[in-house]
Amino acid sequence: MKQSIQIEVHGRLVEVRVQGKLTREAYREFTPVIEETIERQGKIRILFVMSDFHGWTAEALWDDIKFDVKHFTDVERLAIVGEKRWQKGMAMFCKPFTTAKVRYFDREHEDEARRWLSAPSHAAT
Repeated sequence: MKQSIQIEVHGRLVEVRVQGKLTREAYREFTPVIEETIERQGKIRILFVMSDFHGWTAEALWDDIKFDVKHFTDVERLAIVGEKRWQKGMAMFCKPFTTAKVRYFDREHEDEARRWLSAPSHAAT
């Protein structure tokens, strides 16, 4: 299965779009971008959009956990946009690894996810 990853930075918002199965190489690609953004902006917000997503390789999952521990307080909000029921469970799985507010949105509600990410901090419910 071929993987595809796209990263865009808009101020404090980092958009990560993934397709396929995430590998360690994907983390090597987007981790520096996220870390540079944290260094420049402070706390960031992440839009993580999955399409035809098949999870992680074991190495990539380990890299994800290490990233989460290192940046435990650097992410203010994380919106996970997906298309499958198990991906919604992923949002719950992420919560213990971050102080970020984490919400899952179905694919057809990506605009709602963007609105939630752009709302002022006091409106983060």
